[in-house]
Amino acid sequence: MGLPAMNITFVVRAQNSAKRLDRGSVGMVLKDAKVPSGNPITIFSSEDIPEELGTDNKNQIALALRGNDTAPQKVVVYVLATAETDYNKAFKYFERKKVDWMCFPSAKKDSQTQKITDWVKAQREAHNRVKAVLPETEADTEGIVNYATKTVTADGKSYTAETFCSRIAGLIAGTGSDQSVTFAVLDDVTACEDLDRKSVEAAIDAGKFVLFDDGEKIKVGRGVTSLTTLTGKQSPWKKIRVVETMDMINNDIVELAEDNYIGKYQNTYSNKCLLLSAIKTYMDEILVNGLIEDYSIEFDVEKIRKYVIENEKIKKEDAEAMSDEEMQKQYTDEKVYFKATVTISDVMEDIYLDITA
Repeated sequence: MGLPAMNITFVVRAQNSAKRLDRGSVGMVLKDAKVPSGNPITIFSSEDIPEELGTDNKNQIALALRGNDTAPQKVVVYVLATAETDYNKAFKYFERKKVDWMCFPSAKKDSQTQKITDWVKAQREAHNRVKAVLPETEADTEGIVNYATKTVTADGKSYTAETFCSRIAGLIAGTGSDQSVTFAVLDDVTACEDLDRKSVEAAIDAGKFVLFDDGEKIKVGRGVTSLTTLTGKQSPWKKIRVVETMDMINNDIVELAEDNYIGKYQNTYSNKCLLLSAIKTYMDEILVNGLIEDYSIEFDVEKIRKYVIENEKIKKEDAEAMSDEEMQKQYTDEKVYFKATVTISDVMEDIYLDITA
């Protein structure tokens, strides 16, 4: 009787996740002379910004709240004392408190960009698919956006790449699931580092997230991550929008399996089929929501075959002679082996038009 309830849970999660992608969350690590009571603080609007924070830190939170077509769903702020020499307390907190995008307005000044990069990579490997916007950091990973516009003027104030990362994190988090940040206009920005078209294109190819002046307004060049080396990964992983959708799918399936399957069902073939059916139901729902174009998911027969051979459950010659249908029914102790391919829906970014007269 587990199948209907589990499928309903997976459907609801897919519906909620599609909505969540429209308004992501931002995590922010600040250093201040006075750590506010109630730290860390969850901020939903400017009214929630603690009065005791310094002026610059209040402004950093306000930058993140600007968003894009919508504001981020929330900004979770962890304040460290000015004397703190590392970000370890904040790292520990955000290992448990899940957010979509992180920013660290003093990361470069504090010489923490490499440590942040290493932490993000480790978290993503541990299925906490956090992402961060860092200033001028060639991290070469889909989990880091390398914001590289050196100077910006917004609302009459001057910002470095480091101090404008909050704005970029909020911009990305506030971009709807049916859009990308490519060519997003920053209405508050009146000037930025002067780059010609060739320089902008070179920066994008190098995995840099940059702004440019089109003569009328300041725009995002292209919504790219810092990933440039594609060993074991596909080129879509360079795009922020694709990474966000893939992270959502990963997080949802892992959490739903942990909450509804792991430790609650014996690892029989029929129960594996229940889980497979539930995941398919989830994927069908996000397909309907337009987040993916297509998908397939099935038993990973080759991994099952390898497992039963290596664990001496079946002789190699017998395992090799088995059909795929026979192999997927083999007992694999506590392990479950599925494989999936997903085509993420993209948005229009490059339009080619040949006109012959």
